[in-house]
Amino acid sequence: MPETAVVEYGYAIAMIGVALCVFLCGIGSCIGLFKSSAAAAGVLSENPKLFGKVLVLVLLPATQGIYGFIIGIIASGSLTAANGDPYFTMATIEGWGILGAVLPMAIAGLVSGIYQGKASANCIYAVGKQEALSGKLIIYPAMIEFYAILGLIISIILLA
Repeated sequence: MPETAVVEYGYAIAMIGVALCVFLCGIGSCIGLFKSSAAAAGVLSENPKLFGKVLVLVLLPATQGIYGFIIGIIASGSLTAANGDPYFTMATIEGWGILGAVLPMAIAGLVSGIYQGKASANCIYAVGKQEALSGKLIIYPAMIEFYAILGLIISIILLA
């Protein structure tokens, strides 16, 4: 009796998960950076001396892209070809496991990046009106960062 070929799609599923994580976190960061940098440009056009005070607020949404990249690298280390197979076969269930492991970071990175940018933009506008608030206002977008860090930690635990 001839053996039937079993096609495993795990490698492709895992690659889709890794790519989604990196892309979604990058998209969240890009949108957040757009919002915060646009706000900074407006404030700095009126008072260029505030550059140092708004810089951190502008850059905060960039961290989600970095976290997604880190998870992408860690998850890529889990992509294995079964028995050195040149066709990159991996059990389908393993592929779904990797996809599931990267989703916390992918979703948290996308959503928190966007909303952190919005929060940062509003804080930048406030700094433009009252320069003394710059040190205090960083806490608001930093609270959103906490959820990106939770997604990072959960994805790291699930990939371990």
